Amino acid sequence: MPFKINRPDAAVLGKIVLARCLSQPLRAYQRTIETIEGSPRYQSASWVTCGLLAGANVEQSPSASFFPTSSLGRFVADNDRPSFIYRASAFAREYRFDEAALDRLRAFDTHPDGDIALLHRLRLVNSRNRLTHALMTALLDMQRDFLVTGYPLALAPLTQAGVSRFLTACASLPMVADPGRISRLVRRLACTLPDGRTLPLASLLPGERQVHCHRIEFMVKEERNLLLAGEIGRPWSDAQLAALLERQYGATLSRRSIAAIRHQLAIPDSRRRAAGEDYQSATEGFSPLLPMSLPALAMQVPPQPGVYEIRAPHCPQGGAEDRCNAEPISIDRTPVVYIGSTRDLRKRLSDHLRGGSGNIQLSACLAGGRAKVRFRTVQQQWRLLERHLYRMFCETFGAPPACNRMSP
Repeated sequence: MPFKINRPDAAVLGKIVLARCLSQPLRAYQRTIETIEGSPRYQSASWVTCGLLAGANVEQSPSASFFPTSSLGRFVADNDRPSFIYRASAFAREYRFDEAALDRLRAFDTHPDGDIALLHRLRLVNSRNRLTHALMTALLDMQRDFLVTGYPLALAPLTQAGVSRFLTACASLPMVADPGRISRLVRRLACTLPDGRTLPLASLLPGERQVHCHRIEFMVKEERNLLLAGEIGRPWSDAQLAALLERQYGATLSRRSIAAIRHQLAIPDSRRRAAGEDYQSATEGFSPLLPMSLPALAMQVPPQPGVYEIRAPHCPQGGAEDRCNAEPISIDRTPVVYIGSTRDLRKRLSDHLRGGSGNIQLSACLAGGRAKVRFRTVQQQWRLLERHLYRMFCETFGAPPACNRMSP
C-alpha cells in the first residue's frame, strides 16, 4: 500500500513563505529585490509598475552607504515631529498591478507560469514592506518622546502583542499583523536614532521590566550626584530603591525584583557601591557596543592591543545567564559571556567569529549572529587589565563569564 503524503494546503504554504520573507536579513532582502527587478520576466511585464509606499521617505544622501547593514534607516527629529527615512528605496518599494490586464491573461489562458511566480514574489515584497512601514509609522507615534529626546526614561512600554493589536485595527494594512510576524520582522533589523546611535529595532518595543531597568539606572545615577552633594549619607538599599520607584513612578516591585534588575544592569549592592569598586566602574572608557560581524570589526576595531568584552543573547551553561548578565547602563541588555585581552583586537575578535579560537562554548554563543562586543585599547599591560576586569566581574556577580574556561 503506497504511503500517503500530506502536503500543506495553499494557505498554510503561503504563511510559511511569508514568514521566511519577513525573517530575511536586510542585505539578502535587498539582493532579492534587485534580482527580481533585473530579471527579463519583470522587465517585460506590462502589468506591473513600481513606486514607493504612501508617506515613505528614502535617503538621498551618499552618507546612507555608511549605515550599518542591519539598519533599516534613520529617525529624524524635526522640532517635535519625528520622521523616518529609509536607507534604501527597496525597503519602501510598492508594486502596483494592472488587475484588468491580469484578468485578460487568465481569461485567454496566456498567463505563463513565470508570470505567476513573479506575481507571487512581488506580492511578498509588498506584504513585507507594508508591514514594515505600518510598524515604523506606529513607532513614530508611540515612541515620539524618546525619538525626540533620546532619553531612555521617555521610552513607553510597548510589547509586540500591543503593537499587533494596534496594527490589526488599522484599516490601511491589508494583512494580519500578528505578534509572530512582527517578531520575525524586527529580529534582525536596527534603526539609527537622530543622535547617530544605531539600536536594534526591538529596543523600541520594551516591556515593563525594561522600562523599570531604565528607571532604576537613572535613580542610581542620581544617587551618585546626591552623595557628592552630601544630601544623602549612603547609597540606597534595595528596599529604599523599591520605595523610591513606587513614589516616583507608581510601580510596585519587590526587593528581590530590584536585586535582579541591579544584576542585569551590572549595578552592585549598596555596600559595594559605597566602596566604589565594581565591574561597571572598571569598564569605563570602553567603546560603544558593536555588532560582532566581520564588516563591523574591519571598520571599527583597530589592530591594536587591548581588552574586550563579548555579549551574546544565549548562555551555553544552564542558569549562568542570570548570574553573569553584566550589562552596564545602556539601552542594550545582553549578558556578558567572555572577557579577554589580545595584542591585536581586530585579529583576535575575527578569530573568535570564525571559530578559530578553540573555545567551543564561545563559538556556540556567536553562532546565532546576535553577539556584540566592546573594547578598550591598551598599549601596555593589557593582560593585567584583563585580570582586573575578570576579578571585578566575579566579585560583582559571584561567578565568572559563562565562556571563560579559566581565570586569566
